[in-house]
Amino acid sequence: MQFVEFKNLFKNQIIFSNTDIEKLIQGFNNKNLINWQKKGYIQKLRNNWYCFSDIHRTQNELFTIANNIYKPSYISLESALSYYGFIPEGVFSFTSISTLKTNTFTNHFGTFIYKSIKNNAFFAYKILESENLKFKIAEPEKAILDYFHMNHNMNTEEDFSAIRLNKSNLKLTVDFDKIEKYASLFNSKVLVKRINKLNNYINA
Repeated sequence: MQFVEFKNLFKNQIIFSNTDIEKLIQGFNNKNLINWQKKGYIQKLRNNWYCFSDIHRTQNELFTIANNIYKPSYISLESALSYYGFIPEGVFSFTSISTLKTNTFTNHFGTFIYKSIKNNAFFAYKILESENLKFKIAEPEKAILDYFHMNHNMNTEEDFSAIRLNKSNLKLTVDFDKIEKYASLFNSKVLVKRINKLNNYINA
């Protein structure tokens, strides 16, 4: 099969898998994928997942990739905090929450980190769409909650200050009543206490 023909079939997909290929092309020879990787036409993201090398690598494209190569998952933690402007830009990996085991994948586009969470805490994310892209990202309140759930060492004003939280943006954007409501679903008194400390810090 010629690469031009293949690309025409998948030109509207930011990412594609072996399963996607088999659905459209019967008897597809997987050696094509190896050859196209060597020629730089496509990039392997992880086992069975690929994308074309000429994607623009925008944030939305990379978030879409993150969602797809490890499912179920949604963007959260540092990546979501940076997206919402709660911490300074400069996040060099793509962080997500998943109900699967904690995992990390490094490929041509960067490092994709997934932190495991219990099923009952996998909630409060939204789907954002732009052109042919679609990705899941935590709500602002859930991104904060996920971060403080995963980072047990965040307990003092010095800890909060160290990650350079944007207080004014947080005050304008975040509903702390919603955070407290979400936190109660984690069944963790320690987490609720940590969020209360954060609230006092933001509003001091």
